[in-house]
Amino acid sequence: MTLDELELRWAASAARSAISAEAMTGADRKAQALGVTSETLMEHAGTAVAAAARALLVFNGRAGRPILVMAGPGNNGGDGFVAARRLASWGVPVIAVLVATDERPRTHDAARNWKRLDGLPNVTLIHAPVARDVAILGQGVEKAGVIVDALLGIGAGGRLREPIRSAVEVIRHGRAAGVPVLAVDTPTAVDLTSGDPSDPVVRADLTVTFHRPKTGLMAKPGKSLAGRILVAPIGIPAEADRG
Repeated sequence: MTLDELELRWAASAARSAISAEAMTGADRKAQALGVTSETLMEHAGTAVAAAARALLVFNGRAGRPILVMAGPGNNGGDGFVAARRLASWGVPVIAVLVATDERPRTHDAARNWKRLDGLPNVTLIHAPVARDVAILGQGVEKAGVIVDALLGIGAGGRLREPIRSAVEVIRHGRAAGVPVLAVDTPTAVDLTSGDPSDPVVRADLTVTFHRPKTGLMAKPGKSLAGRILVAPIGIPAEADRG
């Protein structure tokens, strides 16, 4: 599907009223209390990201190049790992990078999806635990077809620490070299509630956020940093928005 087709398919989600990061966390938890597993929510989110990444790749005439997924240790990274698996299953080469000091993601769902990538065709796995490793990776970033920013999501705040900080610089360098950037939920270092950025911050060409629009992506400067925004449904029931 093209980006326009995805936008049309997901139009009902985009038409909903915007919510804060805190409200989104609440809706996520209520959905789980209603029986929707966190694993299912991550699978839907990552699949949406994969569809958008493939569409962005084709839209920019970069088909055939690998998609670089820069993933942090939390659930935002987990969404990125799901996207990497989906893309690989569609025949798109993927380089999935875990940007974290620990050798595995810190949440159960993210760790599970990182492990599922091991040994898959079309997937190259890289662990970048320190800034130096990230910098070495960045030397060939201009060869990527698309960069997926799955470093930090809804729970991020404050000053960026290494190796995440260096990963943001790699993404910025890639975009300056002409590689389109897709942000998962929010560009790293943009507050989903206020739209206020930290420094350094990712500037995306496309942001795929989930369930509802976010207040931080509708306010300046968050809106300008997010690029085009698509709002993907991930299976959160309407009841989870109430009360």
